[in-house]
Amino acid sequence: MARKRHKAQYRSRPWLWLSLFFILVLSLTPVRAELTEKASVVLDGRQIFQISSYEPLSAKSRANFISRQLEEAVKSEESPDIRVELRNYSPIILINDRYLFTVTQKDAFGERTPQEQAEIWAEEIRQAVEVAQKERSIEFFWRGVLLAAAAVLLAGLLHWGLRWLWRRFERSATNKIGSGDETENSLWAFKLFFNLTLLLVRAILWVAVALYVTNLFPLTRRWSYTLANTLIASLTSPFVVLGSNSYSVISLLILMGLFLGLIVFSGIATHWLRARVLSTTRINLGVQEAIAIVSKYILIFIGAIVLLQLWGLELSSLTILASALSIGIGFGLQNIARNFGSGLVLIFERPIQVGDFVQVCEYMGTVEHIGGRSTEIRTLDGVSLIVPNSRFLETEVINWSHRNPVSRIHLSVGVAYHSDVNIVRLALLEVAENCSDILSYPPPQVLFIGFGNSAIEFELLVWIADPSKQPFIKSNLYFSIEAALRKYQIEIPFPQRDLHLRSGSLPVGLSPELEKALFEFYSQKHQDRSKPPSKPS
Repeated sequence: MARKRHKAQYRSRPWLWLSLFFILVLSLTPVRAELTEKASVVLDGRQIFQISSYEPLSAKSRANFISRQLEEAVKSEESPDIRVELRNYSPIILINDRYLFTVTQKDAFGERTPQEQAEIWAEEIRQAVEVAQKERSIEFFWRGVLLAAAAVLLAGLLHWGLRWLWRRFERSATNKIGSGDETENSLWAFKLFFNLTLLLVRAILWVAVALYVTNLFPLTRRWSYTLANTLIASLTSPFVVLGSNSYSVISLLILMGLFLGLIVFSGIATHWLRARVLSTTRINLGVQEAIAIVSKYILIFIGAIVLLQLWGLELSSLTILASALSIGIGFGLQNIARNFGSGLVLIFERPIQVGDFVQVCEYMGTVEHIGGRSTEIRTLDGVSLIVPNSRFLETEVINWSHRNPVSRIHLSVGVAYHSDVNIVRLALLEVAENCSDILSYPPPQVLFIGFGNSAIEFELLVWIADPSKQPFIKSNLYFSIEAALRKYQIEIPFPQRDLHLRSGSLPVGLSPELEKALFEFYSQKHQDRSKPPSKPS
């Protein structure tokens, strides 16, 4: 009960989720600010500081030159001599009496002067070079090896411990949820969530261990820094240009995530509308479903426009994309477009509504959901049948519940030829009157169909109010009909065939000469058999 109450509270607060969704949208919307180009000075994979451009050199060129000079200084085992001198009214930094770079006003942060900034950077360079020289010693290498082995061993223990801890939590939560057919899907989703979270936590653990190990050694730290910078540059560099704006892979992924969140929110809002508002209006269930589906599409359409505008994407720049999409719909997506259009026709014209009992080919079932592309039908066997929407408009579909659910069913009955047809009629009407699932008005009828090959054929016509029960009503009626026919001693025949044999001469005659020759041959053979055998001499 507590779980159901929590689920109801979750579904009854769509405005809270709406607020969180738009806060996420505003927080992730790209901020367009003109930033000064800067590049990082790196030594052994560690960033020391960032430097700006200085004509005629770019910031990246200056940073690469400084990084190479620092690497050469680290290779010498001497302690670095780093000084700041003033030349041409600008402070310069020297390392081992070699020119490193000039500090300009663009390099200074905040209200610092170039001289103050040069002094701070000189001290940071001295510390970075000394640390880099210490990390190249044998003692530091073996210390790093021991730390790396300990980290891997600890990660292995945590890997096994996380599985044990997750399984314990899973069993405890499963016991609280309970078991049964109603909770089977919830248990499956719950276990899937636990497995995915376990996989995510393990992945984070080993990524953290890998980053820790690579940062222990200068060479591997340099490789990881280069790899990370390359990956970040490829993800943040312009990938798609639409109009006057360019977008990176990260921007597109965030936009896709926002669209996915929009779809999820539209589903939550539609469910709330269906469960909290439409259900209290007492209108037809099919009309409720139509209003809910149209509301969902409107929310998605308006939300998509708002997201694109907040993202800074002009809708006029989508004309080329719309043209390409229309060509794709005309060729490869025509089936999807046809099914989507058929779904709109089904929603507005409502020849088939949610809750109707329909028959598609040999399948019979209740309409559970009418979507944009397909319709879900729950068959009498409890199986979900997914039917494309276009099939309901292009082929014949029997809707037993359309406008009036009252329908008539036919039951065929055959009796032997020597039976009294009036007694048969009375027996069938008696069975229909004793069945509680059959409507008394319109009254049941018995039709004399004709004379069959082996039986006199009748048909019992009865009216029912629930078309979904017709297989079970037919079965019960046939049981009662068999008992009634046995009661009145009316024989139910089986297929029979009569075979008549006629005697007479064969149509083929023999000539007199042939008859005489055959007679003589037969007589001679008979005489030879009647003679006694002769004794041997």
